[in-house]
Amino acid sequence: MSLCRLSLLGSTFCIAALSVIPTVARADDYTELLDILRAKGSLSRSEYNVLLAHHQHHAHPSLQRDDDAASSSAPSRHRNRYMRYGPQHEGSNLEAPPDVTTIAAVSAARRAAMEASASAQDARNSLMEARRTYNPDSIVRVKPYVAGKGITLQAGQIDINISGFVNAYYTYNSPSGGRPVAGGVSTGSSGFDSSSVRNGLLPGGLILKLNTVQDGIKLGAVFGMYPGINNNNPSTFNANSGGSPVGLGTAGLDFRQVYMTAGTDKFGTVKLGRDIALFASDAILNDATLLSVGSTGSNANPANTSLGRIGVGYVYTDWLPQITYISPRWKGFQASVGVMTPLDEYNYAGGGLSATTTQHSSPMLQGKVTYDGNIYGFTTRFWSSFLVQHQQNLTSSTLGSSSRKGTTVEAGDVGVKLSRGPFEGVAYYYYGSGLGTTGIFFDGVSPDGRKRASEGYYVQAAYKILPKLKVVGSYGVSNLYQAPGEDNPSLVRRNQSEVGAIYYNVTDWFTIVGEYAHTESDAHSFAHESDHTMSAGAMMTF
Repeated sequence: MSLCRLSLLGSTFCIAALSVIPTVARADDYTELLDILRAKGSLSRSEYNVLLAHHQHHAHPSLQRDDDAASSSAPSRHRNRYMRYGPQHEGSNLEAPPDVTTIAAVSAARRAAMEASASAQDARNSLMEARRTYNPDSIVRVKPYVAGKGITLQAGQIDINISGFVNAYYTYNSPSGGRPVAGGVSTGSSGFDSSSVRNGLLPGGLILKLNTVQDGIKLGAVFGMYPGINNNNPSTFNANSGGSPVGLGTAGLDFRQVYMTAGTDKFGTVKLGRDIALFASDAILNDATLLSVGSTGSNANPANTSLGRIGVGYVYTDWLPQITYISPRWKGFQASVGVMTPLDEYNYAGGGLSATTTQHSSPMLQGKVTYDGNIYGFTTRFWSSFLVQHQQNLTSSTLGSSSRKGTTVEAGDVGVKLSRGPFEGVAYYYYGSGLGTTGIFFDGVSPDGRKRASEGYYVQAAYKILPKLKVVGSYGVSNLYQAPGEDNPSLVRRNQSEVGAIYYNVTDWFTIVGEYAHTESDAHSFAHESDHTMSAGAMMTF
């Protein structure tokens, strides 16, 4: 309370003390004085009420004994003023004036209010200091989790994403017999049943992604590690070669992805490093056996992966060193084109049935166009891709080791995926000249240096019969034709398979899988073999 206000209160108390003299006019003057002080803001409401109550108590004691007598002895305008400004105006009856305890409580409340105001000011000062020293780059946050998208940490301006998957299946393979087919994928001629606990078409996976924006450029780096669970036996296909079912073995590590990206929304993106290729990539990424086993390839000595539909519906896209440009999306369309490390023609059938190469003066060229949209209520994706590579210095028992002969390989494909409600369907077709079958450039050129034509397709349908239960069926074929003038009856002519599977999503992470697959291989002669595979297991993704 200020000194000015204290002096006014002191003066007012002195005037009130003199009011014990029963003079109505003076009482009226003192009341008007209080009114003036209240109007000027020199008195608070509580102070005004206290002083007025004191004045009324001493100046009009008859008010507490006889309301009617007081009303007759005092002018009506005084009574009205008391009724207006007295405690009864606050919603209560006129009571005795507050004692010293009440006044002390008012003073304590004022001190508490002043202390609270000071504390609030200190808090505001602390907040301003925290804002001044705030450095967002020194804070690590966890972004909201999205099922299937991994765990993302934001460390300042850098997003760190960790995702992965693990799978394991008990697989029983039963051959139906037959004669071996050179380049075939069936195990029917092996003569023995086999059991294993193995990976499916996918191995395990642990993928680290780093993304940031610097000077308006989106930058990224990806490291993808894909370990298997069976013993590794490195050979021509490294971790993808048949395994070693012998004690003291160790699993293989397939480091498929090591690449960086740079780009903008307007310009597009450039990818440099090792990643999945463009040609036939959508064929395998939309294959339901990606989450199961499909054709086993070898089940007695499992490799890092099974075959799935590789060689029985499409040619394996592979993971290649590359420099690829990816355009921005425009009305659902997107295009990609890249130069990639060239691959050799490979004699997969063995026995001198195919020519090989080891020389490359130019890179492999691949490209792809995709369209994503909605057509008649179906979520739709179309794609088409191509591959071109010049093969030099073809060699074979017919051509010799320095034939200087070369050829250009071409291949293309087209596919569509449709989804609506619980239904999902996929249809795919490819054609190649010198492409071969199963893997890129496997048995693509005859011993005399001529290109073999190849083609294949698969169709697939999936339906969710319950929100968490999905059934899938698919059929696929890969054909390899002989070159003009060629006659190799033992060479594979056709690989095909039928697959039926059931998937139950226990949680967003955990899926249980049961599957049956029937695989057949036919040669250009009467040789034929087939097998049956039953698999059951689970996959966990995060």
